[in-house]
Amino acid sequence: MWPESADASQNASPVTPLRSGLTTGSCATACAVAAARKLFFNESISCASITLPKGKIVDLPIVYLSPAGAGVLAKTIKDAGDDPDVTHGATVFVHLALSANSGMHFRAERGVGTVTRSGLALAVGEPAINPVPRQMISQHLQGIAAGADYHGGFDIGIGIENGEALALKTMNPRLGILGGLSVLGTSGIVRPFSCSAYIASIHQGIDVAASNGYEHIAASTGNQSEDYIRRHYQLADMALIEMGDFVGAVLKYLRRKPIAKLSLCGGFGKISKLAAGHLDLHSRASSIDFMQLADWAAQAGANDALCSQVKNANTSIKALNLCHAEGLDLAAVVCNQALVQARRIVPHTTELEVWAINRRGEVVGHASDFSANTTALAQ
Repeated sequence: MWPESADASQNASPVTPLRSGLTTGSCATACAVAAARKLFFNESISCASITLPKGKIVDLPIVYLSPAGAGVLAKTIKDAGDDPDVTHGATVFVHLALSANSGMHFRAERGVGTVTRSGLALAVGEPAINPVPRQMISQHLQGIAAGADYHGGFDIGIGIENGEALALKTMNPRLGILGGLSVLGTSGIVRPFSCSAYIASIHQGIDVAASNGYEHIAASTGNQSEDYIRRHYQLADMALIEMGDFVGAVLKYLRRKPIAKLSLCGGFGKISKLAAGHLDLHSRASSIDFMQLADWAAQAGANDALCSQVKNANTSIKALNLCHAEGLDLAAVVCNQALVQARRIVPHTTELEVWAINRRGEVVGHASDFSANTTALAQ
């Protein structure tokens, strides 16, 4: 779960280019290639070359390769580059064996979860190995099998060491993926700070909620905002989306997968960033705009002296409190502006509202273009 982080007025600029990394799906594919070459040709390779979905060829180190039972066990270490990924540095492994049955048979070994709820791309009971990694592995194994004149099937067990513990830091338990992590990837590459796995979990969370009959979901930026919106509507965990800073991932996905009602809830500073048009609310991507806050304060009735104080405030909460002390509802203006920005993306078939809270988890502002702002502010 993401915390309600303190806002910052300046962005930090990286001094060196950020490194891309490779997905767990790419890691599993490399392990499958190494294991297959050992199985068919008795090759003990220390580096496996794989082709990513868009045609790029990359090399991954193989840190362990040995016969295991009736097959071969291969391992690699995931390098997520400079992306803040919980699986960075994790050991991904594949236990590959020939199968008496034709085709590819995927299994979850330790550290990889199993799907227990509908709404995901995989059926209930399937190992949490997503479609693109399955396709990548299958294509590579088919190519090696053809070179070995093998026409049978494969048994493919995929695991992640310590995956059970790492999964507790992700949204997998809420999504109904139990027992470990998911093997993810669409392009094979992890872009720095794209947080692709987190965004994929947001999308999966929306799918799971909709598939299980929840027409109202709430997306929150952190613990306190989620606690508030859960209490206010008595929402089930399955209807709660941990969006963190990725409000854009929620809003854009609802253009493709609309729902009946969306409640956005976040710290006042985060909501002010959305109001200014930012879809990534992290401090590395967007800043609190105090000049804009002063303009909104003027809309709320602030005089020149108060607007000057707002411009020079060190935090958004300070700006909010300055206005509150004068009986001015800055939060209402900000929430309405955030609603306007969100509505530019979310279709009008979805009822939409925005809530802002303070650092004590108390609601300070609300806007809804369906209820004409009639919802009571529950302190």
